[in-house]
Amino acid sequence: MATRGGKLGFNCKLLLEMGEEAGSPGLRALAAAEHHALAANVLIGSDGPRLSAERPTVFLGSRGAMNFELNVDLREGGHHSGNWGGVLANAGTLLAHAIACLVDAKGQILVDALKPQLPQAVRAALADVKVGQGPNDPAIDPDWGEPGLTPEEKIFGWNSLEVLAFKTGTPDAPVNAVPPSAKATMQLRFVVGTDPNGILPAVRAHLDRHGLQRVSVKPARMETFAATRLDPNDPWVGWALASIARTTGKKPALLPNLGGSLPNDVFSEILGLPTIWVPHSYPACSQHAPDEHLLAPIAREALQIMAGLFYDVGEDGAAIIRERRK
Repeated sequence: MATRGGKLGFNCKLLLEMGEEAGSPGLRALAAAEHHALAANVLIGSDGPRLSAERPTVFLGSRGAMNFELNVDLREGGHHSGNWGGVLANAGTLLAHAIACLVDAKGQILVDALKPQLPQAVRAALADVKVGQGPNDPAIDPDWGEPGLTPEEKIFGWNSLEVLAFKTGTPDAPVNAVPPSAKATMQLRFVVGTDPNGILPAVRAHLDRHGLQRVSVKPARMETFAATRLDPNDPWVGWALASIARTTGKKPALLPNLGGSLPNDVFSEILGLPTIWVPHSYPACSQHAPDEHLLAPIAREALQIMAGLFYDVGEDGAAIIRERRK
């Protein structure tokens, strides 16, 4: 700032929001209502973990997320499994089959409408990154997920369908009764190209084709995150990577999108901004656990990286804006 007479060299707008873990309720409506007040040329933000503790990282958006419930509600109360087993439909069995027809025993999605395309630009960017190399990272199951994809492509370039919770009967104290109901909470993490409005209809149609009409499908209470991804060839991307490389002397990793989910669509879709995210956590930070933490060397480097980026915005921002308008 001293080189610019105490000025940043650019205008900065700061938006504070504390509801991201609940889907950022109200943030989209606020952005739409205050569209002109929040107008800008680029979003530079920070959230989530680096690819590894040692390597600075840039990501350009995030996977979307939709939670939905599968429910089977057959009758009032349970009935003795000896007297009635074999003639009464079992809600747990029906629900297990419903899940199994959506995702197979190796985690491959079986609903064609929920499978995305993997653009070549995304595949090329992911060829330079590796996941699961940290000393405290979980061991990757190599045969899990979509066949023919690398682990990096599965996380950052593809959709995943997870069972978050499953309950039937009384798991903590089982009784000899045919359970009358069952419930599962499912989650689809999805990339750009998957229409959030088509997810539940696709699941409903797939279950119907498999004769599972007694399994209901409904959205969970959590708001849906949209999938976003800035084009890796956008001028802001090359600029950010070059700035970080100058500051750290390291080649930063480029992720087309984060594997997790953020309300990035507020900025990319509603406000129409290119989005550059620079994370300062690391994969083994125990995110969301009581001992979540930040490493001091990463925090120190993070301050250097962001100071460099904000300085370089003042130097190069106008030229980048002109280049994007060509």
